[in-house]
Amino acid sequence: MEILNNAAAYVMKLCYNMCDNYGVAILIFTLFSKIILLPLSIWVLKNSIRLVRIQPDVNMIKVKYFGDRERIAEEQNELYKREKYRPLISVIPTFAQLIVLMAVIAAIKTGINDPEINKMFLGIDLTLVPNVERGWFALSALAAGFSALLMCIAQNKSNVLQSEQSGWNKYGMLAFSVGLSLYLGWFVSVGVALYWVASNLFSIIQLYTLNAIFKPRKYVDYDKLEDSRKQLAELESLNSEQKKKYGKDVIKREKADYKRFFSILNKHLVFYSESSGFYKYYRSVIEYILKNTNIAIHYVTSDPNDQVFEIAKNEPNLKPYYIGEKKLITLMMKLEADVVVMTMPDLENYHIKRSYLRKDIDYIHIPHGMDSPNLVLRKGSLDHFDTIICTGPNQAEEVEKTEKLYSLPKKKTVLCGYPLLDEMREDYKKMSFAKSERKTVLIAPSWQKDNIVDSCLDEILTLLDNKDYKIIVRPHPQHVRHRSEQMEALKEKYANSKNIEIQTDFSSNNTVFSADAMITDWSGIAFEYAFTTSKPVVFINTPMKVMNPEYQMIDTVPINIDMRDKIGCSVDLDNLNTLPETVEKILRNSELYNKKIEEITNNTISNLGYSAEVEAKYIISSIQNKINARKEDNK
Repeated sequence: MEILNNAAAYVMKLCYNMCDNYGVAILIFTLFSKIILLPLSIWVLKNSIRLVRIQPDVNMIKVKYFGDRERIAEEQNELYKREKYRPLISVIPTFAQLIVLMAVIAAIKTGINDPEINKMFLGIDLTLVPNVERGWFALSALAAGFSALLMCIAQNKSNVLQSEQSGWNKYGMLAFSVGLSLYLGWFVSVGVALYWVASNLFSIIQLYTLNAIFKPRKYVDYDKLEDSRKQLAELESLNSEQKKKYGKDVIKREKADYKRFFSILNKHLVFYSESSGFYKYYRSVIEYILKNTNIAIHYVTSDPNDQVFEIAKNEPNLKPYYIGEKKLITLMMKLEADVVVMTMPDLENYHIKRSYLRKDIDYIHIPHGMDSPNLVLRKGSLDHFDTIICTGPNQAEEVEKTEKLYSLPKKKTVLCGYPLLDEMREDYKKMSFAKSERKTVLIAPSWQKDNIVDSCLDEILTLLDNKDYKIIVRPHPQHVRHRSEQMEALKEKYANSKNIEIQTDFSSNNTVFSADAMITDWSGIAFEYAFTTSKPVVFINTPMKVMNPEYQMIDTVPINIDMRDKIGCSVDLDNLNTLPETVEKILRNSELYNKKIEEITNNTISNLGYSAEVEAKYIISSIQNKINARKEDNK
């Protein structure tokens, strides 16, 4: 520091000799220091641009390994090495500026002690210190603080790195910098405050000059950055949404259930459910296991109001736990069990991971529909499961062909069928419907973009209203939930119609099963209706929702497309005028469709009538295999 102080004092003396004005000398010295440090500033800017450019990748690492701090740190370090980003560089200018500031203070003190130097600048004695003299020149402290404010505003808006910080970081740093400048400005001489003001103003000029030369937007994909930031924010807000939705007490309940879950050792079977509505996909399988074995079922749900809690009161071997989505991340990482059953896809692809503690868990995926997984699920959604329960040969074929196309590890595909369909078919047999010569047509749209309600419902109702049909419109539940005003307006519009009824009560399926024909777009309800009742469906060819853009690479026509002209007829949007004729045709040939659809159902869905038993027996056998394998290892 003594060498630096002497060097700074020497340069300051040279600056003074150039202009014979100590205040101007300080300004020249400040500009000189900025020029000397310019290569460092450019280096820091390039490093900052590099960080912001790779920030989307950093955010997606945090999304992918959310909750796993060690893995995030490892992946982030690898990314930094690959991109040649050095985190510590960002602190160098601050460190350098502090050193320069200390040298300037020492240099100015040296100048102050030099009797040959004139210390006056604009009528102000640069040697005066505000907290000692308390004169009007104490405004120098305010000037230092104001210049710091201007610099922070410029950085928050235009500094490539600072502009991407959170509001808390931006305004926290602003408050700190301004407060520190005001504080220091009160205790140092006016000469030092002059340097501080000049340094801040020169920094602003330098910021915009370098931005004009290097153009950060040329290197940074801000759309990608914003998308990654949103994905990360969604995960980080899980707990706050949980509190908002269910109240603070649910957090205490979650902690208790989390502790209780891990207090039980040697768990064999774990089910996970996203919400109460998913229990129906497990119900008959769980009932078979509880009735025929003594296996304890550990049922983890992210819904504190899940119906399973009430059911478990009468089933000692059914043990439910409420674990919110954020806490679920850690639970899954630390999970120890023989078998884990899920309807949720995308294991390992996002924040829900396979266990780090046990590598031999059999992760089983159960479908919640008879659709094509290759079409309705994202690419790779099933890649990290060990077993895929399939409703029929079409799903198994798609899984196996996907493995072959992408050279994926072989999974077990088990043709179990669809227990929910068995339940619906059984319920349908027990139902009694009043006979009527007047045919009923049910319109049941999907929730996807450009569905029937949003694209052509009024036109369909106009075309069918003059026919002697009873027309029931049963919107998707999400329409009723998110567009209640639109649904109420629809009900009001057709309130006086003798032929049209708008239903928004979904407590009973009688309306679905009693209809003589259905009109839908791409909704999976078409298969539930047709395979349960053997009645035909008219499909409106609205734009198809494709979750996997590579679905056509698999040499299998998805059932969602293949069945449209087998279990009924399809009508293009630009040929809607043919709809009345099409509806009349399928109703007239309903008996032929009954036989055809029943045959298709038997060929498409495996183990009709006892699919839950097949599925449950597979799960039981998998558990038994794990137990036997451990016994062999212990011999």
